[in-house]
Amino acid sequence: MGPLLLLFSCWTLVGAQTPLFKLRSVTLTIEPATDLLRDANATLWCRAGVSSSGTLTHVPVYTFYKDGTKVFTKKSASSELAYPLLHVRYSNTGKYKCRVEIDGQGENSDTSKLTVTGVSVPLLQLSRSTLSEGEELTASCSAPDETGAFFFYFYVDGREMQDQPARSNRADAQLRFNGGGVRQVHCDYTVMLAPGSTKSNKSNTVTVSVRELSFRPLLEIRPVAEVFEGDQLSVSCRPEGNSNIPGGLLLLLTHGTQLLGSGVDHVNSSITAKESGEIECSFEVGNVPKKATKNISVIELFSVPRLSVSLAEVFAGDRMVLTCSSAVLVARRLTSEDISYALDSKGPPTTELGAGRFSVRAPPHPLSYTCTATARGITKHSQALLVRPKVSVVRPSITVVEQVILGRPFQIRCLSEGGSLPINYTLFRKYEPLNVTTVSTPYQQALFTATIQESDDIKLYMCEAANKPNNEGELSPRLNASVIVPLSNATLTALPAPWDVSEGDALILICGVTGTPPVTFKWYRKDGGAQLLFAGTANGRSMAHRIHAVSRDHSGSYYCEAVNHARNPVRSQTVLIEVRLALWKKGMIAASCLLVLCVAALLCVLHFKSRRDAASNSEGTEGRATNGTRDSVASLPADISNRSSYSIPATV
Repeated sequence: MGPLLLLFSCWTLVGAQTPLFKLRSVTLTIEPATDLLRDANATLWCRAGVSSSGTLTHVPVYTFYKDGTKVFTKKSASSELAYPLLHVRYSNTGKYKCRVEIDGQGENSDTSKLTVTGVSVPLLQLSRSTLSEGEELTASCSAPDETGAFFFYFYVDGREMQDQPARSNRADAQLRFNGGGVRQVHCDYTVMLAPGSTKSNKSNTVTVSVRELSFRPLLEIRPVAEVFEGDQLSVSCRPEGNSNIPGGLLLLLTHGTQLLGSGVDHVNSSITAKESGEIECSFEVGNVPKKATKNISVIELFSVPRLSVSLAEVFAGDRMVLTCSSAVLVARRLTSEDISYALDSKGPPTTELGAGRFSVRAPPHPLSYTCTATARGITKHSQALLVRPKVSVVRPSITVVEQVILGRPFQIRCLSEGGSLPINYTLFRKYEPLNVTTVSTPYQQALFTATIQESDDIKLYMCEAANKPNNEGELSPRLNASVIVPLSNATLTALPAPWDVSEGDALILICGVTGTPPVTFKWYRKDGGAQLLFAGTANGRSMAHRIHAVSRDHSGSYYCEAVNHARNPVRSQTVLIEVRLALWKKGMIAASCLLVLCVAALLCVLHFKSRRDAASNSEGTEGRATNGTRDSVASLPADISNRSSYSIPATV
């Protein structure tokens, strides 16, 4: 146990002597400022904020980054480290940050941007300043003290001749000069730095003297004055001066893009004047091109023909006349009879009418026509004339947009399924025009508003579609549509008659109207308010509602309502129904009454009979009382003895 206790005590002592620390923050600052001019000095400070219980035993590692790339790293026991940038350049522009790492703990600073303005003036140097035409020199352009990626540009007399990319601050270019004289050469450059760039000022200018070669092409053209189309021109080309070139010179003679001829040391050509332009004689000596040019002005004998059509609007299948003509003629050289015209077409056959006029039937689809005018070997072509034939209308259809209700406005649609726009539509009633509308777009409709007072009037309407200038159109059939007649004359009929309805009978209520079916009927009973009994739709003009085995409770006022597609409800008159007693009940009541009368008569008879008997008994009793017999009875009151005679009827 002793050695283990000693080892634990040593470990505790060592652990107690190791300081605790925490890397709290890392900051980056740029001094003296983040925006600097070229050649200024800058310092990037990276500072670490550390909390520690004692002296750190590990040295912090500082690392600086520019645009995400490591540029500097160093260990330092200090809580801050400087990264100097001396004589800053534009290439130092960028986003910087730093990182501090201590014993496994690491922290990055925020990003700070450094901007450097200005670049050095470029320096131009030439390998020589005097040379002959066609020779080359080397031009060197440098950007003193600059770093980064470059593009160098070389100029001769202000015109850019070459550009060279470079990873260093210097670039060379080979410049060749054609033609003699004094030339001015300079350069500039651009420093490329993502995501932007900056361009330098203009460099120093260097003068170059170029000696021209002692010989040049000689071009001769005859005649030189008043050249008309069709005239013959004599053209010659040869070198002028000392041209002792081994094998001779190859000369080229051209007119615009046309090669007129070629030859060694000389070339001659005879051409027909057709159009004004430049004639050139050229050759090459080594890499030096030499040329001589002359302009010829050719006077038109006749102008380019123009093709026109006789009709402002052409319809497929119609005859049209195409006219080809030249507006300008040189009268002293040419007459109208000297020009011949021809029509070029891939369409239907044409008929020549003379003097450049052609008759042709318009095709059913767009077609291009051109014509040519020819005189004295000169042929000229007109511009293409695109003929877009219009399509005549077809017989239109005439329909109604929605339902037609008598006496109310409705819309009529007229439509021709074929025909070029615009189309004029005319609505007729009894062949009398009522209204005209023009349809100019594909989605536009020809709609008319009308009203009829009789159902048969619907057939009086027709419409016409026309799209030709002479107003020749197509007439539609007569309008055929169902006409809805609004309801009227609503009546309610009761079967049996309202005054002849007895209990147990079947009551039929018939509702009838005048108008167009289908009709929706409703039956109501007035019982304080309107009580709906039944509703139904019929394809006729009447409908019945049956009440089976009526009772006295069915007595009351009844009416009906009806409506059709015209949506104008109508109401019938009110019918009063009085339900009488059934016949068997009437018989029972009569029998009961007779029975009551018989009983009453019987009671009366018995009543009178009892009174008569009582009177007789009274007389006998009084005699006996006088005689002294039954004295007890004679002593009773008289009314008591009389009352005993109604006990049976009363009981009865």
